[in-house]
This record gives sequence, structure tokens and C-alpha cells, in this order.
Amino acid sequence: MKKSTIWLLAIVMFTAFFALLFLQVRYMRTSLDIRTQQFDEQVSRSLYNVMRDLEHDQTRRYLEQDMIESENRYSQYNQSQISQNITTESRSTSITRPDGSETRIELSRTEQSLRPQQQRESVFLSPNPGSSTISRTQYDMQQSLSKRYLHERALLDEVILKIMSRASDEPIEQRVDFSKVEQYIRYELAYNGLNVPFSFQIVDFNNKVVYSSLGFSTKQRDAIYTQILFPADPSAKLNKLRVYFPTRRNYVYGELSFFIPSLIFTVILLITFIFTVVSLFRQKRLSEMKNDFINNMTHELKTPVSTISLASQMLKDESILKSPEVFKHVTGVIHDETKRLSFQVEKVLQMSLFDKQKATLKMKEIDANDLVVSVANTHVLKVEKLEGTLDIDLQAEESTIKVDEMHFTNVIFNILDNALKYKKKDDPPELMIRTRNEGNKIIISIEDNGIGMRKEDAKKVFERFYRVPTGNRHDVKGFGLGLAYVKKIVTDMNGTIRAESELGKGTKFIISLPVITQK
Repeated sequence: MKKSTIWLLAIVMFTAFFALLFLQVRYMRTSLDIRTQQFDEQVSRSLYNVMRDLEHDQTRRYLEQDMIESENRYSQYNQSQISQNITTESRSTSITRPDGSETRIELSRTEQSLRPQQQRESVFLSPNPGSSTISRTQYDMQQSLSKRYLHERALLDEVILKIMSRASDEPIEQRVDFSKVEQYIRYELAYNGLNVPFSFQIVDFNNKVVYSSLGFSTKQRDAIYTQILFPADPSAKLNKLRVYFPTRRNYVYGELSFFIPSLIFTVILLITFIFTVVSLFRQKRLSEMKNDFINNMTHELKTPVSTISLASQMLKDESILKSPEVFKHVTGVIHDETKRLSFQVEKVLQMSLFDKQKATLKMKEIDANDLVVSVANTHVLKVEKLEGTLDIDLQAEESTIKVDEMHFTNVIFNILDNALKYKKKDDPPELMIRTRNEGNKIIISIEDNGIGMRKEDAKKVFERFYRVPTGNRHDVKGFGLGLAYVKKIVTDMNGTIRAESELGKGTKFIISLPVITQK
């Protein structure tokens, strides 16, 4: 698969995943806002109804008080009105005799009430007695209703006046029954569909807490709702009801419990996809490096095989047998190329180390300073042949380490070989090996003045099959396994290795290994 195709698929999938995440988060926020608004509206409606209930209670209380106070006055008022009507009111009627003459008779209300027999006579004298009785009864009922209405209206006016003039001057604890407030709040919340715990406070116009139920807290400001009590009072004397809901957040976020697992699974899928894409790119790069490795290995193996084949053909020539020097030279070439071929095959066999979790190592205690000196002595001739120098600075006092001597020797050999392999063309190589202690570790640094490499290459140089580009130079041979082998061995020995390099100035490899302290 082409790299461009992989990038296209990755971009499409990333866009789809992030769009899905965006929609989920937006839907969650919208649901949360709706849930919060719904809770706020239900609470506001409930507290408003509580306020109305308290106003009704206050009005009812004043009405009851006024009715008790005015009961005597009302009875006295009725008696005085009745007495006045008896003495002053009179009623006149006329009687038509058979001869056509009329006689006018005036009867007072007293006479009507004291002389029922005369009333019956006057009614008997009337030409339509039923009509007169009904009219008088309706009149009396209207008068009674009118008096009752006037009394009730006057009573309500007195209550309203008293509420306006006296209620706001009374302390809030005398105007409100706190136990009823709690009952009203619970009832109104349940009526509006909120069965949640709460606690409340009553605060007077001086911001003094008059009453506070158990559990009231001011830590969660968004969980406290305020309602003005008796809003008709003067603005300077307004009292407040404050209600605290400790489980408000649980109630609001309770509906989002379904979205959280969905969001988690989406994130897991996104992480899995990212890991898959990264692995795909790594496999793509590894495949490319393997192809380069196969091409390079074919070339590296073909060269000594061709040389050996040519030398063996020369040995068939009888004239060569007559010249000992030529014969020695040809056999030497065959020996050197065979050794070179064996070394290349050994490099390929080192790949088996990477297919195991850990290489089989024969660990033993050795002196790192002595090992460094031994390896340096074998490279002195190579360096001097190139007119270069190899210096050693052994500052480590604690130098006993536990390693596989053969593999660790190969580690130092590979690094020194790379230093000579990637030297500058016109400058003699200058190598420096140092040892020093840092805490309970020994630091072995190998520094050269070679062509160096970029920082990006220094990070990848320990990867399998990776070879640093060397421009037009074709004299540098290898499979890209040497430093990967070094990294593998040092790691398996509980150590670390890193490369510091600058292009055109050289490279420095730093190995850190734990030391064994002598007791």
C-alpha cells in the first residue's frame, strides 16, 4: 500500500472520529443545559408557590384576628340599626271600601311587630295580600345581604390596611411558621416532580439568618436558590427564603450516565486507530528498510564470493604454482575474503537476537577499564594505519560490572568500527574513550571526529536496518544491524546507550551500566 493511500485513510478516519467526538460532546452539553434549565424552572416555580402560600396564610391569620375583634362591634351595630328602624320607620297603606271611598291607614314598624293581629287585619283588608308579603320579604333579604356585603368589605379593607401598615413592621419569625415552610417546600417540589433532599434558610432584610435547617451549606453557590418573601413589602424590608439542594449536580448529571460509556468507548476506538496507523507506518518503514537490507546484503555477499571464485580459478593455472609469491597472495585473498564472508554471515545471524525477548547471555564480573584497554589495543594498529590517534581516559574508580564479556566486547568493537567507517575523508581519525562514575553507575563514552549525523538520524540510528544517508559515498558498507545489536545487548545487560552527534563535527556514544560495589 502506498504511503499516500495510508495518509488519506488516516485523515478520513481521524476526521470521522473527531466529528463523532464533537457531536457527542455537543449533545452532552446541550442535554446538560436543558436538564439544568428544567431543574431551575421547577425550583423557581415551587418557591414562588411557597411564597404565595405564605402570603395566603398571613392574610388568613389577619382575617381571623379581625373577625374575632369585630364580632362584638358587628352585633352592637346590628342592634343599634334595628332599634333605629323600629322607632323611625312607618308604613302607610290605603283601603278601598265597596262604595268607592278610600281610607288611608299608617302603621309604624313597632305596631307591625307588636300587634301581629292588626297586621293580619290590614293584610286581610288588602285586595292582594300575597304580593305584599313577597315584596316585603325580598326587600328584607336584599337589605340583609347588602349589610353583610358592606360589613365583609369593610373587614377586608381593614385587613388590607393592617397588612400594609403593620405586617412589614413585624419580625419575620412572627409572620412565618418555619415548620409549615418546610412542608410547603416539600409539597411544591413533589408537585413539580422534584423528589430531592433540601435544606433552607430564612434571612431578614438585614441579611441576618433568622432560621436555618440542618445541612445548609454555602460551598456550592449554584445549588442555592433564593425567593423573596412577601414581595409587596417595602424594598428596604424584604425578607428572603434560601433553599439549598445538596444533590443538584447528581440530579443534573444523572441523565448523562449513558453518554459517558459511549464517550469512553469512542476514545478507546480512537486510541486503537492511532496505534494501528502508527504501527502501519512502522511496518511500512520496516519493509522499506528490509528491502534496502536485502539489496545491500546481496551486494555485500556477492563481492567476496566473486573474489573467491576468481581466486580459485587462478589456482587452476599451473603457472601460479611455479610462483610462490603469487600463490601466497592468491591464497591470502581467498582467506581474507572467506573471513569477510563469514563475518557478513555472522552479522546476518545476529538478527536472531531480535526475534527473542532477551538474548542468552553468560554474565560474569569483569573490570570495565581493563576491557576498554584490551579493545583499544586491538584498534590501535587500524587507527595508526589511517594516521589517526586513539586516546584513553580512565577516571572510573568503581569499574566492576557484570556483563557477557564476548557480547560487550563486540559492542565496543562495533562502535569503534563505525567511528573508523564514518571518518572524514581528508582528516585523520581522532578517537577518545573515557570512563567515569556517576552514582552507582559507570559511564563509558566513545567520541570521534567523523562526519557526524543529524539529530533526527541520531534518534533512529539504533533501529534495525536503519542506515544513515552518506550522500555520494559508496565506500561505507553494512546491513544497518550493528548499532541495533549494540542497543539490544546493552539493554539486556540493564544498561542504557544514547548517541550525541552534530553533522560535520563527529559523534559521541554514551553507555551507562550499573557497577558492582566492592564490600
